[in-house]
Amino acid sequence: MSVTELIHQDKAARQFSFEVLPPLKGTGTDKLFADIDKLRVFDPAYINITTHHSEFVYREIKEELGNEGAGGRGLSEPRFERIRVRRRPGTIAIAAAIQQRYNIPVQPHVICSGATVEDIEYELLDLQFLGIHDLLLLRGDKAKEDSRFVPTPGGHAHTTDLIRQVKRFNEGFFADGTPIKNPGRAFDYGVACYPEKHEEAPNLEMDMQYLKEKQDLGAQYAVTQLFYDNEKYFSFVEKARAMGITIPIIPGIKPMAKLSQLTVVPKTFHCDIPEPLAREIVKCKTDEDARLLGIEWTTAQCQELYAHGVHNIHFYTVSAVDSVAEVAKRLLK
Repeated sequence: MSVTELIHQDKAARQFSFEVLPPLKGTGTDKLFADIDKLRVFDPAYINITTHHSEFVYREIKEELGNEGAGGRGLSEPRFERIRVRRRPGTIAIAAAIQQRYNIPVQPHVICSGATVEDIEYELLDLQFLGIHDLLLLRGDKAKEDSRFVPTPGGHAHTTDLIRQVKRFNEGFFADGTPIKNPGRAFDYGVACYPEKHEEAPNLEMDMQYLKEKQDLGAQYAVTQLFYDNEKYFSFVEKARAMGITIPIIPGIKPMAKLSQLTVVPKTFHCDIPEPLAREIVKCKTDEDARLLGIEWTTAQCQELYAHGVHNIHFYTVSAVDSVAEVAKRLLK
């Protein structure tokens, strides 16, 4: 069953899905599978796997001292070289491994960032060969060293361009217009949306117009950026319906897990911390206090979402697997 079909299943049943990161380069899959083991007991509808583009890092150039050594001209200033590394490769392989190991539907990210049109085409072919047909299509984050998003030469600048490529692939054509001899099963795909607007959007209304365009191009559902104020989600959905956005809008939720997240989360994810939650966090003395508060808040937040007719909730699990497991236990018992 596809993710789209799962999302449209019996709306009386509570469902949840969750996102995982591919392991850091060279660390193996043990921790990833251990995290999934903690959550699969709650029967997730599907598992989402992120994709991360390469990034620049600076590595010190090791130089041997000449005969003059430190007693001659003294130690030279350290020099660095700028190199590209990909810290979390393997999204497609991890998706295949999860699907095979757990027999749970998987939904890898396919992103514009760091990829050419040809790169994406090969990703689609690999996914098709593996029998993976559910995608989350995203532009991806801008590189840390850039002030704004810069598309890879030969790549896409916008999610809508990526959707057009996948749609064309589904119709039986490669990006250069060549017919695909055996098109195979078409991909289903969802997109991201932002109840508090994307950081680069001038206003929420224009951001929602882009979501409407993604829907009109074929997106079958949208998953929100994380938020902590349900009223912003409810308002967003209401505005979306009023402007003709009819696809399911799945709330994305992440429990607070550390004291530092009071300031880090708004800066990183461009979302507000509601005043009642912020007031309670500042009372916490330890990270464990904050984690327990996060579980309580998230449980109440999800219960309210379910009470308002939401039946699919998507959890972001980075640094919060144990908290998500506890929330799922309370919600789905």
